[in-house]
Amino acid sequence: MGLRGKLGLIFLLVSSLAILVLCIAVYTQAQSARLDRTRSFADERIQLAAQSYDTNDVPVFGAKLDDPDLPPQLRDAVLSGKRATFKTGSPHAKMWAAVAVKDGKVLSIEQDYDNTDDSMQALQQALILGGIGTVALVALVSVILAGSLSKRIVAVAGTARRIAAGDLDASAAEAVGKGKDEVQSLATALDTMASSLRGQLEAERRFTADVAHDLRTPVTGLTTAAELLPPGRPSELVRDRAKVLRRLVEDLLEIARFDSGVEQADLELVGLGAFVGSAVGRLRMQQALAADDVIVHLTGPDETVSTDSRRIERILANLIVNGLRHGRPPVEVTVSGRTVEVVDHGNGYPEELIAEGPRRFRSGMAERGVGHGLGLTIAAGHAKVLGAELTFGEAPGGGALARLVLPAGPETES
Repeated sequence: MGLRGKLGLIFLLVSSLAILVLCIAVYTQAQSARLDRTRSFADERIQLAAQSYDTNDVPVFGAKLDDPDLPPQLRDAVLSGKRATFKTGSPHAKMWAAVAVKDGKVLSIEQDYDNTDDSMQALQQALILGGIGTVALVALVSVILAGSLSKRIVAVAGTARRIAAGDLDASAAEAVGKGKDEVQSLATALDTMASSLRGQLEAERRFTADVAHDLRTPVTGLTTAAELLPPGRPSELVRDRAKVLRRLVEDLLEIARFDSGVEQADLELVGLGAFVGSAVGRLRMQQALAADDVIVHLTGPDETVSTDSRRIERILANLIVNGLRHGRPPVEVTVSGRTVEVVDHGNGYPEELIAEGPRRFRSGMAERGVGHGLGLTIAAGHAKVLGAELTFGEAPGGGALARLVLPAGPETES
């Protein structure tokens, strides 16, 4: 049950209980007032009957002397010197009134007392109908109020999801509208958090871009100078580290372009299965890989997709290199329709990466080796530009699983 249903049910139960108590109180008070009126009427009659008997020795109003059916409790009260009334119980309720008269006798009057006369039945019916109507009205109002509150909370939750998806300009305060209640306070707090997060991400983006641009010139000079060193093992180590540093700077520049939002896909029609096979072949040559280090599986017919082949090749290269570097060969690439899966046979991705996605400069578990943590981040950036879905998980047989699902493009004429 959602919040709207729970609030509506609470309002309905509380209001129903309050109305039930009120109806019972009204009915009980009405019964008490009716009983008091009947007692007063019986007392007046017994007084007149006593006056008539004391004066004329003639009982009136059907009064009886020393009635054998007189309740013992009433007889005892009268013999103690009191004028009293007494109501007997069901099934045939009677109202008795008695008083002591001359010669030590007890004069009494008996009259019927119906607990369910027409007036009380009418009152009971009115209370039932009024209670049902009031409960229905309260239920309607509570559903409307709870729906309004639930709608505003859902709006805040929707804004939070948009912020989590990367839309940091989304405003929860605008979504919930004006107000000064707790929901408005929650929306304001969420907007404040988003603004702070937006500032931190912008500072991080500027820092990444500035560092990459500032390092590009000296790293280029360092790489050039390393190539001029005389042959030897120390020179090879320097050149190797210089190349690693240059790749790191290039990766940082690529991430900075993703952060700036200027990257756009250059779409073309590509036979996905054939292209993945050729891209893996080129990667084998570049990385000097053995044929069994990377295995390509094609399932089903080769599907033509509208995509950016350069970005697809970059994503595949990063995923495969990540699997070879941090997992264990062979890395298996499976193409099925618009889906490409890359699986290695290592210890799998960290749970944090599977849950939250890749982050820059986070290399994962020690069991999967060390690194800068930029390869998967760049792959995710290219997938976002393509409008594709890149997810990370655990392969059924163990190991890391990366799944790339390309969007469905417009149909092409044959």
